[in-house]
Amino acid sequence: MPLELAPFGSLFVVFRQPTDALARREATRNFPVYSTAQEIPGPWDVSFDPHWGGPAHAEFPKLISWTERPEEGIKYYSGTATYRQSFDLPPALRSPRRRVAIDLGQVKYAAQVRLNGKDLGPLWTKPFRVEITGALQPSGNVLEIDVANLWPNRIIGDSLLPPKRRFTRTNVVYTNDTPLWKSGLLGPVRLEFIEDGDRK
Repeated sequence: MPLELAPFGSLFVVFRQPTDALARREATRNFPVYSTAQEIPGPWDVSFDPHWGGPAHAEFPKLISWTERPEEGIKYYSGTATYRQSFDLPPALRSPRRRVAIDLGQVKYAAQVRLNGKDLGPLWTKPFRVEITGALQPSGNVLEIDVANLWPNRIIGDSLLPPKRRFTRTNVVYTNDTPLWKSGLLGPVRLEFIEDGDRK
């Protein structure tokens, strides 16, 4: 019985009928296979929450960690930011029978995906992938990805500020020489074909 697990993944296997330990049959694939069809490149429009020190809008020519940006409002940002991009479907994906997924690549640390206004749910573990077939249109697709990171970067940034300008109040101690945690959508973001497994 072939199985495929995500990194650190697990699943339940339920046999609905008794099986004969001596019975043998040819193994068949019982999980989908994903094949890259197209990468969604930059630039990306990214909006941060100004109430937490981020800019209302920033352009990311390519996907990098917030900690690699020069702006202090992004470098030390903790919270949720929204990535926006639009794309057209390549001809190979325009068949009505073709199932399509989007793979976000590397995410630090959780994401929520919307396509053409349809909420496709949260993603919080590898692989950061969701099927988008029901929300696709041939052209002018509007993709929005909310990405949330963790608190250490904001606390580290606050250690550089006078107390009255700090965004956080906590007894957790980080200093300005504490390494920053990678944050944001790191990608690459790809459209993928979905090939169903052979179920018997």
